[in-house]
Amino acid sequence: MLILLPPSEGKTAATTGDAADWTALSFPALNSARAKVLDALGTVSAHEDALALLGVGASLSADVERNTRLHAEPAAPAHQIYSGVLYDALGYDTLTPAQRAKADTSVLVVSALWGAIRFADRVPAYRLSMATSLPDVGRLASFWKPLLNDALAAATAGELLVDCRSSTYAAAWTPPAEQTVAVNVFTETAGVRKVVSHFAKHTRGELARHLLTRRGKAPHTPAQLQKAAAEKWVAELVGGTGRKPHTLNIILPA
Repeated sequence: MLILLPPSEGKTAATTGDAADWTALSFPALNSARAKVLDALGTVSAHEDALALLGVGASLSADVERNTRLHAEPAAPAHQIYSGVLYDALGYDTLTPAQRAKADTSVLVVSALWGAIRFADRVPAYRLSMATSLPDVGRLASFWKPLLNDALAAATAGELLVDCRSSTYAAAWTPPAEQTVAVNVFTETAGVRKVVSHFAKHTRGELARHLLTRRGKAPHTPAQLQKAAAEKWVAELVGGTGRKPHTLNIILPA
């Protein structure tokens, strides 16, 4: 089983430590593409219209300025850098050592800057969305898609993929439908379901934590995933068809 997560929009920057060692990152075949994105991001972030070009507000000017010196910025494991609703719900710091080791091997983060990394990979904080278009790179989801198809094929072969990514990051890589389960979260009132953004992030983080901490073997089929999710939530499985992945719908009380 592998759990696919998006990065958090906000990051918790490391304040001390060495810069990232690119040669030590997972999926080294992506390093040349990572360097290209990093160079383009640094150029855009130094531009006088950087905030507009990156689609962020003035309150994030310090984050954008940091983008210009990521080669030298202190790095930390990805599970420390990524923060926010989903990652708070996952609660890596409160896992046992054995559960952390499982998370380090079972979680893949699909990133606009790195392509894909694992939880233990050391990276600096940065500000970049997968929806951004960079000079000489183009729209990042389109740039990464063929590269991730090649780089992740071996690592994900035969694995059940629990896809907790948002649509923005799901656009960057389409894994094989037959082994993928996309996770949706709804509230339901009087038989009417509504998609919930904030609670979707939180619940996906809780689902990731549950899968990392529950007793027994990790699920390796969509049906086993639904059974595991039903230990905590009302959960239904919708079978995939053709190129469409399976879907796990988690229903929260309104």
